[in-house]
Amino acid sequence: MTSSAPAVRARRRAVSAVVLCAGLTAALTACAGEDPDKGTNGVGKLTAAQIDKKARAAASAADAVRLTGKLVSKGGTYTLNMQLSSKGGTGSVVSERNTFDLLRIGDELYLKADAGFWKDDKADDESDQAADKLRNKYVKVPEDDPTYQQMRGFTEKETLLDGLLALHGKINKGARDTIGGVRTVQIMGGKGEGGALDVSLESTPYPLRVARGGGGGTVTLADWGKAFPLEEPAEDETVDYGGELPRSSG
Repeated sequence: MTSSAPAVRARRRAVSAVVLCAGLTAALTACAGEDPDKGTNGVGKLTAAQIDKKARAAASAADAVRLTGKLVSKGGTYTLNMQLSSKGGTGSVVSERNTFDLLRIGDELYLKADAGFWKDDKADDESDQAADKLRNKYVKVPEDDPTYQQMRGFTEKETLLDGLLALHGKINKGARDTIGGVRTVQIMGGKGEGGALDVSLESTPYPLRVARGGGGGTVTLADWGKAFPLEEPAEDETVDYGGELPRSSG
């Protein structure tokens, strides 16, 4: 009995080694053949142009979206935190000189800012009085006022998205990433100089992040399809300036 024990132990070690090797081989084979699109919406398998088309269609069909980030243009740099829908928009915009809140319900546009926003470069008594009257109050902007079109653009979902999501040059696929815990695939204009979009690989293929070409800023897109309230400001929060608004420094 004693003499056979080493042989028994040797056979057991040999069997264990075979099982271990078989397990490792199976695991390595599974890893090597794993489908990177398993559990996704399948968009990652499409061409860059097809992904672009699907992302744009999803964005257009969504009832609402939140935009946060920076836009850089010839007019300056703007930091946005806006909620947008087909019915209007609400949120804040920070420029290089001022911070202001915007609220649009249909065609009615309200603007709220501090006194510094409303003061012009003259800094005379008339300008100071106007600024004091308007500061930190929602002001209904007349539709024929030059400020109306300038500010309304920040509250329009289709206008902002059309500009943000446009890629320039030949569209190519980039790397995969994770944004806010959601797997994404990137598409780019050229090698990125024409802009880049990170598109969700989970559920609806919404664009989740856009980097504009030429250093035009980066914006995150979230809360797709999530409704938010759009209500007129309370009477004690508004002021009716009447006529054309003073030219602001914003």
